[in-house]
Amino acid sequence: MNKLAKFLRALDSYHVTDGDKFDLSKCNPDDDGDLGLTKEDGAKLLKDVKEQLQDLQDLLYANQTSSVLIILQGMDAAGKDGTIKHVMSGVNPQGVSVTSFKQPGPAELQHGFLWRIHAAAPQVGRIAIFNRSHYEDVLVTRVHPEILEREHLPGPVNTPEFWKGRYSDIRHLEHYLNRQGTIVLKFFLHISREEQRERLLERLNVPEKRWKFSPADIHEREYWDDYTKAYQDAIAETARPHAPWIVVPANHKWYARLVVIGAIIRALKALGQTEPKPAPEVTQSLDDYRARLMAEKK
Repeated sequence: MNKLAKFLRALDSYHVTDGDKFDLSKCNPDDDGDLGLTKEDGAKLLKDVKEQLQDLQDLLYANQTSSVLIILQGMDAAGKDGTIKHVMSGVNPQGVSVTSFKQPGPAELQHGFLWRIHAAAPQVGRIAIFNRSHYEDVLVTRVHPEILEREHLPGPVNTPEFWKGRYSDIRHLEHYLNRQGTIVLKFFLHISREEQRERLLERLNVPEKRWKFSPADIHEREYWDDYTKAYQDAIAETARPHAPWIVVPANHKWYARLVVIGAIIRALKALGQTEPKPAPEVTQSLDDYRARLMAEKK
């Protein structure tokens, strides 16, 4: 079995489809699949599978029957931006959109927390990437419940019942999207606290990377354990076969990117799409057009 086939088989261990059995503490952010791959091997594999992704995106765009929603979540410095850059480079930009969800503004706070999410969902034939997502509303707001005071919500908030309601709303939205033909893939880029420290230090130590640093990164780092608990609960409550979580070992950036692109490729291959075939009468017309153009040749 070649390296690519072995790698694709290793992806199963990162998929979470049954939240009842999920335990984040058993997920190793330093894992590299025990495949004996080097960083150089990873770069070559990534190049190979990028070509597959391009072909599969073309079929998705041509058939106009399905779409893909890619959700990227992770602690600060987990590699979300880099993953988008390296995984999606080379695909047709006409068929891809990227939305980065920041803090909601005044108009967004006048609507439910899923309103802006649904508006950014992909059209058929396209891939949408969410850099952070609706999960911020059960992660950041879970760690900092005072944020809820700005959301014009009726009734009690920050209670067990309140959070169960939000998880239920998320599950229903993702189920709805899936029934409309959207493949929902949710990636948690899982890094260790020490790896985050090293990446934040790199941003401060390298002048060209200082623009990436935010004082908020240090502030939020103080809540590491709270965020870990929030991710545990969010994944456990919302992992479903139709909207799986892929817990990506992300301490090695090259391996994390392989896992993400591998999961996307497998999901697209499962659609079994082929090039659309024109109806017989359309084919006849196309043949006539070809003949006319050929007749113009001098």
